[in-house]
Formats: sequence, structure tokens, C-alpha cells
Amino acid sequence: MREFKDRLASEGKLIEIERSVSSKYEVTSICAEYEQKRMPIFFHAVDGTHKVIMNVLGGRERLAELLGTATHNIAPFLAGIPESGDGGEVKIVKDSATKEMIKAPDLGVLPILTHFRGDGGAYITAGIIVAELNGVRNASFHRMMVLDDKRLAVRLVPPRHLYKMHRDAVERGEKLKVGIAIGVDPLILLAAATRVPPGKEFEYASVLKKEPVELFTLDNGVAIPHAEFALEGLIGDERAKEGPFLDITGTYDTIREEPVITLTRMYHRKDPIYHAILPSGCEHKLLMGVPYEPLIFRAVERVARVKNVLLTDGGCCYLHAVVQIKKMGEGEAKNAVIAAFAAHPSLKHVVVVDDDIDIFNPNDVEYAIATRVRWDEDVVLIPGVKGSSLDPSAKNALTTKVGIDATKELGEEERYERVIRQ
Repeated sequence: MREFKDRLASEGKLIEIERSVSSKYEVTSICAEYEQKRMPIFFHAVDGTHKVIMNVLGGRERLAELLGTATHNIAPFLAGIPESGDGGEVKIVKDSATKEMIKAPDLGVLPILTHFRGDGGAYITAGIIVAELNGVRNASFHRMMVLDDKRLAVRLVPPRHLYKMHRDAVERGEKLKVGIAIGVDPLILLAAATRVPPGKEFEYASVLKKEPVELFTLDNGVAIPHAEFALEGLIGDERAKEGPFLDITGTYDTIREEPVITLTRMYHRKDPIYHAILPSGCEHKLLMGVPYEPLIFRAVERVARVKNVLLTDGGCCYLHAVVQIKKMGEGEAKNAVIAAFAAHPSLKHVVVVDDDIDIFNPNDVEYAIATRVRWDEDVVLIPGVKGSSLDPSAKNALTTKVGIDATKELGEEERYERVIRQ
């Protein structure tokens, strides 16, 4: 991440805030002011002395540049990379700059941000938790609320991998050993946010980076990637209230009893840069949403000639999707709707359009709905199904999902021909 930050600075693509700012609300407020620029923001003096970076992957342009593809081609590009990480290489190395400073855990000395006035406390939002159990290594994002200098309440979502690993460890009377990496390579961030087979996050990251991913071992035996900060700890059967937390929809998620991470050791570089993700900000949305686009792409590919997929900004980059197909037969669009819902169970609304529609232009998508949809024939309603727990309109986690076939009727293309004005 440090090399990435330095390169952006040399290219004039880094916003730098040199004055002293507070970790309580002020950093978030400044970051929100620059949200539309979609540029990384580097704070030189948080609480006087700490360095903090935000918006590392705040826009598709930055991600496309890292992947070596075009902005409009991210979903097809990622769909072509095996989820298994086949061909990826992981190397365990003996040392890391992360271990320049090793000390007893003390969260009070980190610039952990309190983002909004309704928050349950200060939150680590960009920490990747790595755990190992039964020979399987998992890496994933989880929000962590500070309880005191040595404990964090961590949101574990059932039935995801870390939730299952923790459950299995506790059921056999063990505590789950974990390492938390903060400030890692941006493509490792993407890999940790992607649904891959158990234990394959770092192999997948290696394929994205086109080079081996290096891991080093913490004193508790867990291997993590090079980072600015590392925290080592255990998750047992202790639980604490976690929340409220402003999530991806810009609304507060509920308070829950969640597992507690008890820290045993802390590591960091000599002049560390703390990475934080703005809740409901563009980096949060990109990391939560973009990894689902190739999943939807591959699912739709089985039932139609898919061209592209986008989780839209207006749908929080999570709840609404536009799927672009080259329609070859009637009924394919509805099949695409069903495939999309199956690939991303939190999805609430899908619009399927032809390949002449620019899915990155909301006006063009609305044009397709306005001119190509017969509401009595082209809408798929699926009531009473499980949706996203983050959707404030859901009741008891149930919602109605809607799919729209906004494609042209085959054989009637002349009626839909758009005249291009010169």
C-alpha cells in the first residue's frame, strides 16, 4: 500500500491534508467532502502525529488501472479469472517490515476513527482478518468495534467462512487464532472481499497481481500479508454488543451480540500508515459490490450471451444490478434475472438490457425501461424471499425481488431503432 500511495503522489493523484485533524468525526467529514473526486486521501497528522489513508480503492478507474483493463471491462475481466486462484502462488517468508515494531496490544495508540455521531464506538473498517483452522487459511473483511485497549467486537455474518471457522473452533472447546492486517496491497484488499473457495484468497490475489503473494508468520502461527499494522489475537466464546454501525446503504445496521477478539500482540512499521474505509463511501461500495459482478456474469453466462454486469451507484453498489446481454432468443432475459438473483442473494432489483444500452449511463438504462418494457409481460416478481439484512425496507429479512426485461422484441428491431442526431 505504501508503494501504491507514493506512486499516486508522484502522479498527482493523491489528495493530501497536512493540517492536524481529529480521528473523531473530522477525518470522515473531510473524506466525505472529497467523495465525488474518487481519489485517495492522505492525512499527514491525525490526532497530531498519525498518518491515515482513505479512498485507496475509491473508484473504478483506480481499480481498472491496477488490474490492467478498461473501466467498463472490470466485470468481464474478473469473470475470466478462476475463483480457485489456479496458477496463483503464495510464499511464506521469514521476515516483514510489519515486524519493525513489536509490542503489547494497545488500541488506544492507533488512530482508529469514530466516523459518525450515532456510531457505537470507534471502528476498524479496513482490517483483513486471517484465520487458520484444519489446514485452511481464510482472509476476509469484518468491521471491528473497539471495546477497550485489547478487545474488539467483530461482526461475523453467517454462514460465511470465518463465521463457520469460529463456530467449529468453539464447538470443540478451542479459541480461533487470528491475525488482522491493516494497510495491505490494494489487490489483496479486493481478493479478501471476493467470494472464493475456502482458503483461496491469497492464491486469487496472486493471479490478480500477476506475481506471488508473500505472507509472514505472526507469533501465534497465523500467516498474513505484509501490512502497515498487524494485530494478533484470539476469538473465543465471549460476546459483546456491536453497533450501531452505518453500513453500505447509508442507514444504521442493528445492534447485535457478536464475538470478541482479544488481542495478544501488536506489530507495525516504524512510521506506519493507517488505512480506514469510510462507511457507505465509494471504497466501501466498490469492495462490497464489484466482487459480485463477475459472479453474476458467470451465472448469466450459463443462460444467455452476457456482455457486462454493473451493480449501480443508486442501488448502493449492492442491491441493484444491470445485466447487459446479446439476446438470441425470447425468454433469455428472464432467465438472466433468475441467474443474477441466484448468484447474489442480497440482490433486490435486476434490469436486463440489450448490448446497445450503456449500462454505466443511468439515463440510457432508464431509456431502455421506458421504451422496451411491457409491464404486464416483462416483469418478474418474487415475493417473500430472503434479501439483505442491510436493506431497511426488509421485514424479518424478507423482501420482494423484482426483475425487468428491458430488451427489444426479436424480429421487431426496426420499431426500436434509435436515430443518432448529428
